[in-house]
Amino acid sequence: MASPKLKELQEKLDAKRKALAQVFEEAGPDLDMDQVKSLDGDSHAKVEAIRQMNAELDDLAKQVEELWEIEKAASDVEKVGRLLDDPAGRLPTAAAGAEQKSFGDLFIESGAHKAKGKTFEVDIDVKTLMTTTAGWAPEVIRTDRVVDYATRPIQVIDLIPSVPTGQSAVAYMEETTFTNAAAETAEAGTYPEAALALTEKSSPVRKISVFLPVTDEQLEDEPRVRAYINNRLPFMLRQRLDSQILNGDGIAPNLTGILNTSGIQTQAKGADPTPDAVHKAMTLVRTTGWAQVTAALFNSADWEEIRLLRTADGIYIWGSPSESGPMRIWGVPVILADALPAGTGLVGDFANFTELAIRRGVEVKVSDSHGTYFVEGKQAIRADIRVAFTVYRPAAFATVTGI
Repeated sequence: MASPKLKELQEKLDAKRKALAQVFEEAGPDLDMDQVKSLDGDSHAKVEAIRQMNAELDDLAKQVEELWEIEKAASDVEKVGRLLDDPAGRLPTAAAGAEQKSFGDLFIESGAHKAKGKTFEVDIDVKTLMTTTAGWAPEVIRTDRVVDYATRPIQVIDLIPSVPTGQSAVAYMEETTFTNAAAETAEAGTYPEAALALTEKSSPVRKISVFLPVTDEQLEDEPRVRAYINNRLPFMLRQRLDSQILNGDGIAPNLTGILNTSGIQTQAKGADPTPDAVHKAMTLVRTTGWAQVTAALFNSADWEEIRLLRTADGIYIWGSPSESGPMRIWGVPVILADALPAGTGLVGDFANFTELAIRRGVEVKVSDSHGTYFVEGKQAIRADIRVAFTVYRPAAFATVTGI
């Protein structure tokens, strides 16, 4: 229902519209101002009066529109309130002074919500179902866990004794001639002459490096990214070094790995069971290299074949499937080294006849001076390590081939 003020304005607006309509009706289709009797003055005065009437009409129309909007808004609020407290006008009016209860309160108190198999209708027209796709999607906070890419772990480095060095190469002397002429000698007899000869050997320091381009925004906006990179780049270096210790071909800038070191021994499996061939390789290390085997390295696939060995009647040699089984062979610790080529095992005295000399440990640096990185807002994060790897007695190692 319109308010008295709105009614008053509406009546004035209707009167102005009627008066202006009468002027145009008197003027006729040719707008002859001489025919207009409801206005005084000449044509100029009458036109001016028409303009004034039109301005007043516009002002009244705006006031009516504004008041209509205000009253409509108030009416909507009132309707929403009635809908929440008494949808469809079905609830009884509370007595004077009594507590006013909402539709939801009365519904729960009535026990109707406990009735199974019954349908209750509420006259509310819902145009759009509020869902996570059409409404407000739930906020999800990411955890701080980063799942690393599945890649070969560090498996060999920890076997190798390490020492620091301040040189560009590790130089040492190797006894290449040993003639022991020691013998029992009679009184006044001539002493037998021995022979010794030394040869200088050298293992050059090599560099292993890697770099990663990163934008300024990534480093600024994510506080954990720097720690993540500082962890992964050194891992990449150590993983590569782990492989070089075994497989490096010695051609600069590569290290010389054990498998490519001149003088290591080889035992072919042939028709032997694999454990027998491994034992024969250990014997070569003990009797030719005069060293003690400290570890036996196998590719995971090769060790699986050994672990699953069974007798002709199906009994597992190294223990039943219900047991974890030994990670030793002939009493020697087994190290899974997946950088080893499949089909080749390696036994040797890693503790006494290998050495990793570290000229400089892992170093990480950041710069924007690489290429056009400065004007592109990028950073080059680089990491490197400088080391020398030495096999002091090649005969202290033996491969087992044909596994």
